[in-house]
Amino acid sequence: MIGSIRGTFAARLSESEVLVEVGGVGYRVTVSTSTLSSLGATGSDARLSVHTHVREDAIVLYGFAHDDERRCFEVLLGAHGVGPALALAILSQLSPAALITALLEEDADALCAVPGVGRKTAARLLIDLKSRLELPDFSFAGPTVATSPAGVARAEVRVALADLGYGPDEIRSALERVPSEDTEETVEELLRGALRELASR
Repeated sequence: MIGSIRGTFAARLSESEVLVEVGGVGYRVTVSTSTLSSLGATGSDARLSVHTHVREDAIVLYGFAHDDERRCFEVLLGAHGVGPALALAILSQLSPAALITALLEEDADALCAVPGVGRKTAARLLIDLKSRLELPDFSFAGPTVATSPAGVARAEVRVALADLGYGPDEIRSALERVPSEDTEETVEELLRGALRELASR
């Protein structure tokens, strides 16, 4: 199975399909809206994390700019009633951070904003995806140099965000924008705030 592609962004074939040339071979890859916007101009270098979807009549490559988006896509495929088209529509509407925030806050409206997702489907997805997505473990008790309650909470949030695939610069930037007036803020509250900041970027 193909897990990633690195080559040249040769052409945009449609609203959701691009052509990436690797060693003289052109691969047709279906992408999300966010991935399409990240590819840059035709002729530029491209690296996509790929999910290979095998059907009886075809093999389809789904490409993503980041590994966390691909992982969310694969989790969505495991949810009841979600096929590749709907999974891609969800990720075109919601980034991985926004999707996780919606699950943490049980925000059905965020899912209903996706074309083709009604109230019943959104409610089912909230339940199904919570059990499938590896949401952060708020009880992390690993070693930390922080000693204040606020410092410990922020250290745990840093670990949780790193586990979700965010880099040190993204984590630092998000936490800098999260208010820290309440020293009794829980890890969950801080994480929700950080994910909102990451989703709004």
